[in-house]
Amino acid sequence: MEGNASSNARPHVVILGGGFGGLAVARELADTNARITLIDRRNHHLFQPLLYQVATAGLSAPSIAAPLRQILRKQANVTVLMDDARDVDLDCQVVKLARGDMPYDALIVATGATHAYFGHDEWERHAPGLKTLEDAFAIRRRVLVAFERAELEEDPALRQAWLNFVIVGGGATGVELAGTVAEIARHTLPREFRRADPRHANVLLVEAGPRLLPAFDEDLSDKARRQLEKLGVQVRLGTSVTAIDEEGVMLDGAPYAARTVLWAAGVAASPLGRKLGAPLDRAGRVLVEPDLSLPNHPNVFVIGDLAAVTQANGKPVPGVAPAAKQMGHYVATLLKARWRGEKAAKPFAYRDDGALATIGRMAAVAQFGRLKLSGILAWWVWLIAHIAFLIGFRNRLVVMLDWAWAYWTYQRHARIVTGIDERADTQTSLPKDA
Repeated sequence: MEGNASSNARPHVVILGGGFGGLAVARELADTNARITLIDRRNHHLFQPLLYQVATAGLSAPSIAAPLRQILRKQANVTVLMDDARDVDLDCQVVKLARGDMPYDALIVATGATHAYFGHDEWERHAPGLKTLEDAFAIRRRVLVAFERAELEEDPALRQAWLNFVIVGGGATGVELAGTVAEIARHTLPREFRRADPRHANVLLVEAGPRLLPAFDEDLSDKARRQLEKLGVQVRLGTSVTAIDEEGVMLDGAPYAARTVLWAAGVAASPLGRKLGAPLDRAGRVLVEPDLSLPNHPNVFVIGDLAAVTQANGKPVPGVAPAAKQMGHYVATLLKARWRGEKAAKPFAYRDDGALATIGRMAAVAQFGRLKLSGILAWWVWLIAHIAFLIGFRNRLVVMLDWAWAYWTYQRHARIVTGIDERADTQTSLPKDA
């Protein structure tokens, strides 16, 4: 492949995945003569850090997603294909797609991660996770329908079961979901229901570990817990979920009735990683070389959530958007250097830009090295950082307007329920005065 730059041949770069890492590679190669094919099973780039806002009716889908073709429309050397990568033939340098084979000179695998239920895949039906827009729509439907079912229910115990919400997992997604659901129940909905008071909702956040937000220092984790409790969230630490069904959950063997359970506890790498024939870590991530290439295949790179990369301090590179973007820029720069016949680049080194997590209205935590922020100041930093990362001016403007409206009114404009709720209606009785 290195000889392609000196000849008139155009190297063909295939990118699997249109997330932050895949887009970073494509954009960085805009000034080369490479032919780039970006393949994704969906037609859009998704800003996952704000996905919980769609799931909780704060934002509509177009506010955090943009068509890949629109993003790359001005880059003439990129072709976007909506297809599904099933396998990779490393010896023949071919990607096996659902609709045919795609040869490559260089391959970048950036297919991300999915949910992990720790060997209990049957829980997914009752406790959906949050990785895609489809997941967000399903969660939004469950949350909003729960209040509707409570309004219909005559039996006090069954009504409360509909008003009990359990979020499993105390990472950033779990904390954000718990805080937002509590705000919806206490501030957005109370004046809209006549029989079931949404303020009676119980939001329970369950974490098996000793503290929330393990990526943050312990003092910030404790501040996040206290901010959540101030919003009305019940936090249970050191508590394991042992079963989940349509009736609720088992917490360390004790039943807890809740008709809405949301999963934010486990992440597993994309199944495509297993097709690459390389060693994997316990989460299924590919153990790559220091230059992010696949062992014994220097023209195949794995980046983003699918790559297992260790920092100089011995800690793994976190599965966050800045890390994926940095990996994408690194690989693209390495490819350009190879095509110019230059020496190999230095090993990839992750630059920690800090960590942010929002808890609720004017409540968040932020950590940038030794600098630690919490409360309203951290919330403003979180807001500015997330708007800056959004793709396109329209997205930024829409999000700012939506958040300004929500701030002053507590209202959430995307509270439209579509589709049919999967949970059975047999336990919901019609009110006598209906």
